[in-house]
This record gives sequence, C-alpha cells and structure tokens, in this order.
Amino acid sequence: MRKLSAVTILAIIATANIACSATNKAEASVAVDQQALVKFVKNNVVKNRDVKVLGVDIIEEKTVPELPGWKVIMLTMNLEYQGQKVKAPETFFVKDGIIAPVLIDLKTNNNFKETIKPTVPDTAYDKEHLVAGNENAKHKILVFSDPMCPFCQEIVPDLLKSAALNPTDIAVYYYHLPLVQIHPVSPALTQIMHIAQSQGKNDMITKIYALKINPSETKADVIAKAVKAQTGFVVTPAQMNAPAVLAALKGDEDMAAKLMVGGTPTIFIDGKLDKMREGYKALVAKK
Repeated sequence: MRKLSAVTILAIIATANIACSATNKAEASVAVDQQALVKFVKNNVVKNRDVKVLGVDIIEEKTVPELPGWKVIMLTMNLEYQGQKVKAPETFFVKDGIIAPVLIDLKTNNNFKETIKPTVPDTAYDKEHLVAGNENAKHKILVFSDPMCPFCQEIVPDLLKSAALNPTDIAVYYYHLPLVQIHPVSPALTQIMHIAQSQGKNDMITKIYALKINPSETKADVIAKAVKAQTGFVVTPAQMNAPAVLAALKGDEDMAAKLMVGGTPTIFIDGKLDKMREGYKALVAKK
C-alpha cells in the first residue's frame, strides 16, 4: 500500500469552510485549548467517516498585525485512514469566542490561511541543507521542492544559479519534498540527490531536475541506471535505501510538516513565505 501524503488526506477529509461560535463548538473563552480543538476538528473539519481523528498537535500560536484581535493557531491533525496514520496541517483563527478555518481580506483577496506560516526555526539553516551561496549571505532562502514538479523545474535551477553567481547576496537551503502520489519516481530521485549532496556534489541537484525518466517509475535499479546514463553519477539501490539516507529524508519531511508545507515549490525568504516564488530575483546585486 502506497503511503498517503498530507495533500492526499486533506482531499479525503473534505474540510468545510465555516465559522463557529465558541459557545457550541469550543470553549466559551477566547483561548481554545487542545481538547476543544479536537472536538472542533471532529465535528466540523473531518467530514469523511472513514477518517479517525486521533488528536491534534499545536505547532504555534501567533498574532499578526494584519488581523488585530485574532489569534492564529497552526497545528497538525493526527488522523488514521485505511490503517495508515497521517499528519495533516491545519490553521484556525480565534477571536472573541469565534473559531474560523478561513479568513479572507475582501479588499486584497488575501487568504490568510495560505499566507501565514509558522516561524522558521534557526535549525532549518544548517550546513547539511546549504546547497548554494555562502552561509553568511545577506539573505537566507529555504526551498521545499520535488525534482519532477514542473513548477519546481522552472524555478529551482534558476534560483540555484542566481545563488551561485551571487553567493554573498543569497544562500539557498534545500529540503526534499517528493510528491509521491503525483510523481512515484521522486522518492528514489531524492535519495540519490541526498547521497550526492552528502558527497559535496550539489551540481547533481540541477542534473536530476533535467533528468528524462518516466515519472511513474519505482524500481530503484532502473532509476539508478537512468541517473548513471544521463549524469555519470553511480549509486546502488542499497546505498539509496541506507538507514542514514532514509532518516535524513524523514528529517526533511518533518521540517515540511513543522512549517505546514504541503506543496512544491514552497519558498521562504528570510523566514517569510514567498507566495509568488520569484522574490529572490530582487535580492541579487545588479551586475
């Protein structure tokens, strides 16, 4: 059975966009505790009876200047579906006893659910994930990407090139986020990319992005053979599935969950979500 992603499970649970009074859906005070959130999720968010709500983990609570009086609660829902346990991200907005899953600015059409993300921890900027630019560059860019994602293929190689040409302006920290339901080949490719990165061969990132391969391929030996033929990089299925490699990629997945990242490419510039994904272009020095 193929592992379900948070993206898939969110489609399965069929989230309802509603606002509820705290008097009948949560606690009567402005503060919403974990027990009240679980009740709200069970009653108003998860509509599929085949999905069991096991609990919620609060990632972060914050206030933002754009929403005076509102508290933003970001969490992961711990769910079980067809025997699989899945963590799915969710955001709620709380004010004066009201809890709402979505807030949209009618003037700007800004969906705050999409643009407000948890605070990027300093630990995200480590040497293991630095793939381009200098660690003391003026700006730090965090990227979550899948090499088979068409949008990633348009943006990420150019971003890496910009960092290579302007290493004192931007530093790129790369996190693997293979979308297995869409591109079954991606997990194996990210394993190969991680191995290459650990050997200091960061140029393999752009080479894998240019790889010509069936996105539905899942056989490790076939994928390794294609990589060798097109890039010259040699790797075995045993190396790809080494515990250290799988643990490192699980760490990337955990960071994506912590930052509530569910799609690719997702880019943070100096800790702020870059919704248009092109903000890096304004950061490089004019040559």
